[in-house]
Amino acid sequence: MKYLQDIRDASEDPKQMESLYRDVLERGQSATFQSDLVAAYEEMPENVLLAAWYYRLQRAAPSEAKEKRDGINWKLAIPLSIITGLVFWSITDTDGPLFLDHLPYLVIFWAPIATIFSVAFLAGTAKQYYRRAALIVVGLILAGLYVFLVSPGLTDKHIMRYLELMAIHLPLMAWVTLGIAVLGLRSSYEDRFAFLIKSIETMITAGLYLIFGMVLAGITFGMFAALNVEIPPLWMRLVIAGGFGLLPTLAVATIYDPTLASSAQDFTQGLSKFIATMMRILLPLTLAVLVVYVFVIPFNFLEPFKQREVLIVYNLMLFGIMGLLMGATPIRPGDLSPKVQAWLRSGILAVAILGTLISVYAMSATVCRTVQWGITVNRLTVIGWNTINIGILVALIVKQFKDGREKWVASLQQVFSFGTNFYVAWGLFLLVAIPLLFR
Repeated sequence: MKYLQDIRDASEDPKQMESLYRDVLERGQSATFQSDLVAAYEEMPENVLLAAWYYRLQRAAPSEAKEKRDGINWKLAIPLSIITGLVFWSITDTDGPLFLDHLPYLVIFWAPIATIFSVAFLAGTAKQYYRRAALIVVGLILAGLYVFLVSPGLTDKHIMRYLELMAIHLPLMAWVTLGIAVLGLRSSYEDRFAFLIKSIETMITAGLYLIFGMVLAGITFGMFAALNVEIPPLWMRLVIAGGFGLLPTLAVATIYDPTLASSAQDFTQGLSKFIATMMRILLPLTLAVLVVYVFVIPFNFLEPFKQREVLIVYNLMLFGIMGLLMGATPIRPGDLSPKVQAWLRSGILAVAILGTLISVYAMSATVCRTVQWGITVNRLTVIGWNTINIGILVALIVKQFKDGREKWVASLQQVFSFGTNFYVAWGLFLLVAIPLLFR
């Protein structure tokens, strides 16, 4: 921690602290300063000066961020995106073998590869935490190698299930490492929650880029087809796989400014404002659907116990509810009027309560099927994720009633931020333990 000792030394001298902060701003290292100040404040919560600076940075950072931002570092983002695309292109082959004759290499390993270059962009633009970034890159490589080396040792019965899960969970672990890159291992719940929201924005931005790219590729291929010109497969793969490789780093560069702390990012305009508004509009619509669904369940009570497809829908619904509640939560209470806050809090609570009831019902069906027909890779995975998500929803509800209306935003952010720890733990467990338990 670069400034931790300096902050400790200035913790009793307001003039020295202000001078240190001005120096930090001149160097463009406010994110490091804020992270180190949080660590110092946690060490000495009774220190009045540190407490004042802690709350000042939480509230003043957004305005300072607008003054300080120099723009997107395209000089680094574009070359790294091109390299990512070329790597994607090199590991695809329309005539080549699939990984263990099941899935394309790109489907399984794209996320670790893309994250390595995204981490390089973040560290290179921020001009700091190089050592942390290097450790993260090593960790991503080791995770990919683990999947690559242990998968052949599984039976045919479990190989496909494990590879399908890794196609989903390796991106999750890659996202976690991206968070560690910008937040470190010790961060405030405000920074963690802000990173979660920026992650949603980044995924949506990548999706928009993908749609635009698909339209452009379709027009290009159509124009050549109209002239009876056949594009060689090699170049087709360059356009499709290479074009897909451009997206991750470009999306990160577009949305996230690595020179600022996560809580100091701009959430007041553009895509940030659109997503928050969209999530809040969807909240009452989702609530209406859940109310109707609760009344319909008794007439089709045994369907999840009989049909696996119904359980899949329930699990997708649960993750959708978690994303909706997270996206609808304000970054700062002051952004909304008291009346809107009251309605929003009530809507979030209602959706969380109904979502919990439906999830417990679906969970009982999964457990019942497991007792009847035994544990499988998929059932173990579903039980774990359902347990975590239900636990987060229950904690959200309990903490809302415990903390009351005055702290409702901070309460939500704390629950979501803490809940990500269980996401990390369960993702790592599935990555490592499934090949050991299901051989």
